[in-house]
Amino acid sequence: MCSCNNKDDKSKSFSLGSFLRHALRAYHDSAKDQECSSNGYNNWSRSSLEDTMFAVHENAERAHTSAGDLSNLDYNAEREYVQFPDEEITISKGYSSIIESIASVLPTGLIQLSTKVVKIEWQVENESESRPVRLHFSDGSTMAADHVIVTVSLGVLKAGIQNRRSGMLFSPPLPSFKADSISKLGFGVVNKLFLQLDPTTDHGNQEIGEGFPFLQMAFHKQESELRDQSIPWWMRRTASLCPIYMNSNVLLSWFAGKEALELESLSDEEMINGVSTTINSFLCSSQQRKLLNSHKYSNGHVNSLGSTNEFKFTKVLKSQWGLDPLFMGSYSYVAVGSSGDDLDKMAEPLPSTSNSDVAHATPPLQILFAGEATHRTQYSTTHGAYFSGLREANRLLQHYHHHHHQ
Repeated sequence: MCSCNNKDDKSKSFSLGSFLRHALRAYHDSAKDQECSSNGYNNWSRSSLEDTMFAVHENAERAHTSAGDLSNLDYNAEREYVQFPDEEITISKGYSSIIESIASVLPTGLIQLSTKVVKIEWQVENESESRPVRLHFSDGSTMAADHVIVTVSLGVLKAGIQNRRSGMLFSPPLPSFKADSISKLGFGVVNKLFLQLDPTTDHGNQEIGEGFPFLQMAFHKQESELRDQSIPWWMRRTASLCPIYMNSNVLLSWFAGKEALELESLSDEEMINGVSTTINSFLCSSQQRKLLNSHKYSNGHVNSLGSTNEFKFTKVLKSQWGLDPLFMGSYSYVAVGSSGDDLDKMAEPLPSTSNSDVAHATPPLQILFAGEATHRTQYSTTHGAYFSGLREANRLLQHYHHHHHQ
């Protein structure tokens, strides 16, 4: 299999993308004899079909990891990732219902909404202020605190260390070990697109007794003569389009990387036209369905009878994580050049407990960090973020328990 050029620093020279590409090339080399004896699959040669199916799974992985390109995803750290057991579920009342349930035990008025923190001062030395941390809000007000748990996204932290106005600033600046980890870790954009099929339009489903299919999309390469030029570029790295549940009229598709950012800039009409064009290049007309069901027509030629534009949409809904100034992206990944150690450094409180002189000279645990990008094995997930919050709450409980018994 693959081997790194630099054994001492594998993470900087070895990506998941390069590993998978190497394996695909090795497979092609081993299958050359079979390729020569194969008649292909209609308009597809065996190797082109294999390359295209590889791209389908690659695009699904892009959305799963938030890495716009798998060549940016560190191979070794990816092996540390732990999949949470049991099946995934859809929360019927949305994520907000979970937050409301957790917050219901807190005193009324304790949570302040629409109160944006723009700067955090720490190691404050002021005779009139006994607390070492001061929060500055966008309306000009301030608040003193003994401890602050920072849960903003990695995207907001990246903007902060780059001194962008949209980021959160720290004074004094974060120590180099923390800033370096923030810079090196990856933070991508993943967006969902929901589309509602027009329920009054005949989609031909009665003929086959099913709703809209789970559509996995494989596209011809750019240099192919068979490439449909009418399909917009931002649809070409989308792995699938499927109903949110069996026979639903609401379809879901995932976008990652630059395609996800492009989606955020498109109008409803542009999205509907782009998806409709793509669907109609894959799914055949009623006449074609009859031929396919009678096994007289092959998948390699479904477009040759023309499209009837059967699939129409009435509503669209998209997420916009990239443009949201409170997130600036979706979730983190371990990029080439970083490692799981950087996730651990993200979780380390300030003042750093590794510097005993500083830790004893100033009040401890002034700034703590939580969020999905601080969990070494379950980053990029909601449960990882939740567990990190419990971790930091327990850190403070242990601190005061120890302090009480001294």
